[in-house]
Amino acid sequence: MAPSLFDTFRTLASFDPPRRSLKGAPWEEYTDWAIAQGLAPLAAYNLEYRLGGADSPEWVRDRLLSIYQGSVNDNVMKLVNFKQIVDELEGRKLLVMGGAAFAEAMYPHVGFRPVLDIHVLLKRVDVDGFSGYLSQHHFKPEKDETHSGATRLLSDGRTAIYLFADVLGPNRREEFQGIFDRARPWKVYGPSIYRPDLEDALLLLCLEHARQGYQVPWLSFVDLRELATGATSMGGLYSRPLDLAALQERARAWRLERALYTSLSIVARLFPETAGAVEAARPQLRRATQQLLNRLVVEPVSVPGSLGVLRGADRLRRLLTGQ
Repeated sequence: MAPSLFDTFRTLASFDPPRRSLKGAPWEEYTDWAIAQGLAPLAAYNLEYRLGGADSPEWVRDRLLSIYQGSVNDNVMKLVNFKQIVDELEGRKLLVMGGAAFAEAMYPHVGFRPVLDIHVLLKRVDVDGFSGYLSQHHFKPEKDETHSGATRLLSDGRTAIYLFADVLGPNRREEFQGIFDRARPWKVYGPSIYRPDLEDALLLLCLEHARQGYQVPWLSFVDLRELATGATSMGGLYSRPLDLAALQERARAWRLERALYTSLSIVARLFPETAGAVEAARPQLRRATQQLLNRLVVEPVSVPGSLGVLRGADRLRRLLTGQ
């Protein structure tokens, strides 16, 4: 039997794909969808260097490999440029989140994880100061067309930097301060740059999922897979078991238990090998709540190739982020 779209996705999104043939896979559908979902670089590497082509068409390998090569070059350009900008910045505490923080810490090669933009978490009092600092490096304010929830967006025409402040709302200042207290220095980027600790990084990613109404690239669920399982392919900041008690306590304090449940449930559906880690980390919600979230979010989001918008997305955002 020919591999399904789901089979193809699971094989090519693995860091250790099983040797198998993918002859007859739905390549026309998969290729365009994988590129749109940010999955192409990892898929290209697996096909070319881990699976010996896996009986895939030459045009598929050529197209995906060109995306991989572009991702490597683009990531290096953006991250080196960011380092040059912030390397000498002192007296601040800025937390890099998302792809820019994950690409090096969780992926076996920095090119596997496209870094389209850079997300920085900072205190509101630092927004104007850091924006002014970036303006000295040709970054200018832009309108946020993605509705990311960022306090400010700046770009130099090549790299967009999103500044996030008060992400937990005005009533959770103590919890927000805790993210900064636990943050870990990222010394290669200078004295002012940090990354959130593992449990905070995982919850911040779930918060992003919820705020985007789960209309996020599937690459983000690969990120979450690695956070939930302790990034076992690497030996960096996020390569350790989750502190489950701390995760659950913070999820309650941040009112993100529903978002945590939903995001982890999606990961368990996409990657069955994570079931044990997900079950241990997933919060216990009322059965009726679980069924509602499974029906309205988990099941429709977990369908490969689907680009539809969830019904009642605004209401779901409020439900999942405790608003």
